[in-house]
Amino acid sequence: MGLLLEVRDLRVAYRTGDGGTFRVLDEVSFMLESGEVMGVLGESGSGKSTLATSLLGLFHANAVAKSGGVLFEGRNLLQAGPGELQKIRGKHISLIFQEPSVALHPTMRVGQQVRQVLAAHGMNARKALNQSVRELLQTMFAEEAERIGRSYPHQLSGGQRKRVLIAQAIACRPSLVIADEPTASLDPTTQMEILGVFRDLRRNLGIAMIFITHNPALLAGFADRVLVLYAGRVVELGPAEAVLASPKHPYTRALFRSIPPFPREPHDGSKRKLPTIPGDSRPSSLPSAGCRFEPRCTERMDVCKSREPDLVNLGDRHTVSCFRYEAK
Repeated sequence: MGLLLEVRDLRVAYRTGDGGTFRVLDEVSFMLESGEVMGVLGESGSGKSTLATSLLGLFHANAVAKSGGVLFEGRNLLQAGPGELQKIRGKHISLIFQEPSVALHPTMRVGQQVRQVLAAHGMNARKALNQSVRELLQTMFAEEAERIGRSYPHQLSGGQRKRVLIAQAIACRPSLVIADEPTASLDPTTQMEILGVFRDLRRNLGIAMIFITHNPALLAGFADRVLVLYAGRVVELGPAEAVLASPKHPYTRALFRSIPPFPREPHDGSKRKLPTIPGDSRPSSLPSAGCRFEPRCTERMDVCKSREPDLVNLGDRHTVSCFRYEAK
């Protein structure tokens, strides 16, 4: 294993409706090794999807500022031109978008859409294209591969459409796959099936992954490390086993408590109300100074109102941004 991706102090700001700006990502830094799986956790609005697209230089039209570094195999993608990025997207880094209905063309057969990915990156021989498409669909669908290839997206279930997106993502055998909420809008059984597909890809192809989700249960036994985002900042980062078993940041703990038990976990059948995190992380709700989570934190202290905490190293590559862990 070696260093594949290094993100250094990534900042991305959007224009707001009143003419101001809001920093969606603020000093995000992490490293990813070849073959490693990093889970990214956070509630809606935390910056997860912006992080996914920013790594490939795909910025929203409202983006007015971006700085820092996204070094992929030593190349800073934030400084790469459109032509260079086009060669990297899909071939070396693939992004699986959250919603298949947006990512897949509604009037084109699935097999042709997978074929287009291969053709865009230099595979032109018809026989080779047909063979590669067949193998990719067989990997995802086994006996149904031929039928799926002839189908249009609307003729497939949600789980099948997700598998098509995965087939496109791995078509060129990239070094890194970024999956943005790949189990969203799926029933629990299908979620587990899709997670199984990702596990197989890691085992069989050794692809590094950034797996974005709001559900920590999906990362247990799968991710190597976990990064937790809140309002665009990294609040906790560490080995998955440590973060999932003993989260340190008050936000991470509150987030875990507010997630319903996964179906595979024992449940006595009784109904109970899940804890919630009061307030929200909308730009208008964030404090003008201090820790961004302070208004919602049950463990806040006076210092939390005046300045933002730095990342504190807890050992074993586990860091947390909270004053409770600063040296006395």
